[in-house]
Amino acid sequence: LSPQGVLFPCSRPQVWGQAAWQPPSLLPTQRRAFSNNKILVELDASSGVATMKFKSPPVNGLSLDFLTEFCISLEKLENDRACRGLIITSAVPRIFSAGLDITEMCGKSTEHYAEFWRAVQEMWLRMYGSSMVTVAAINANSQLPSPCQGSSPAGGCLMALTCDYRIMAENPKYRIGLNETQLGIVAPFWFKDTFVNTVGHRVAERSLQLGLLHSVTEAHQIGLVDEVVPEEKLQEKAAAVVAQWLALPDHARQLSKSMMRKAVLDHFLAHREEDIQNFVKFTSKDSIQKSLSVYMEMLKKKKS
Repeated sequence: LSPQGVLFPCSRPQVWGQAAWQPPSLLPTQRRAFSNNKILVELDASSGVATMKFKSPPVNGLSLDFLTEFCISLEKLENDRACRGLIITSAVPRIFSAGLDITEMCGKSTEHYAEFWRAVQEMWLRMYGSSMVTVAAINANSQLPSPCQGSSPAGGCLMALTCDYRIMAENPKYRIGLNETQLGIVAPFWFKDTFVNTVGHRVAERSLQLGLLHSVTEAHQIGLVDEVVPEEKLQEKAAAVVAQWLALPDHARQLSKSMMRKAVLDHFLAHREEDIQNFVKFTSKDSIQKSLSVYMEMLKKKKS
C-alpha cells in the first residue's frame, strides 16, 4: 500500500495470476501456522489461502492488544509470497466479534484514546487496502453479554465490511450492524463510507441513525452480507469463494480493487490525524464517559 492508499500488484515477486514458481525441492511446507495470544493463523501454501481465527474469549473484543496482534499477523501474511487469499473467522464458540472494546474508551487518558483509535484505523487501513483476496466467514450466535444481541456489532461489522466478500452462518438469532448510536457515539466518516459503499446511501443512513443490528436475512437482503449458508458449510464455502477469486489474474483483480477503493482510502489518509483528534475530543467528554460507564455497568449486571 502506497502513502496514497494505492495497491501495487507488483509488490510481490510473482507471475501475474499465480504464485512464483519454485523448484519442488524448494517449495515451502504445504501447511504452516503461527499464533499469538489472540490470533491463530493457518496457511495452506498449496492453495495460497490463510485462515485467521480470532481467539480472544469471551467475545473477541477489539482491544488495543487484539488490534496490534491482528495487524502484525496480517503484515506477516502480506509479506509471505505463498499467501494470496485470507479468510477471517472466529475460534471462539458463539461469537465472531462483539466489536470495539468499550473498556479502551472509558476512564483512560487522552494518550490512550489516541493510541487505541490509531490501532482501529490501522486495522481498517490494512484490511481495506489489502492486495489479498479477503473473505469474512461470520460464525456466531446471539449469546453476547450485551443488551444488543448479535454476532458482529460495530467494530466486528466494520472488520467484515473491509473484506471482498462476506458469508454469514444461517441462524435466526444472529445479528450484524453498526450500532454506535445505541451507545451514544457516532460512527466515524470512514465507517460510514465503507458502509455506504456496501449497502447504498439510503439503507446506510437509516441503519446508522437507528444503530440497527440486522438479522441474517435482513443483512443478506440489503447486501451487508453476500451469502448465507448453513453453519456447517461456512468454512467450505469461504474456501470455495477464495478459490474462485484467485482463479483470476492477480494484477487485474488487484488493480480493479485499487480503482474501486482508492477514493475512500485517499480521503481517509488525508484526514487521519484529524479523525484521531476528533475521537479523543469526543470520547473525553463527560457526557460520553458517563454514557459509556452506564453501558459497562449494564454489561456487568447481565454477566452476573
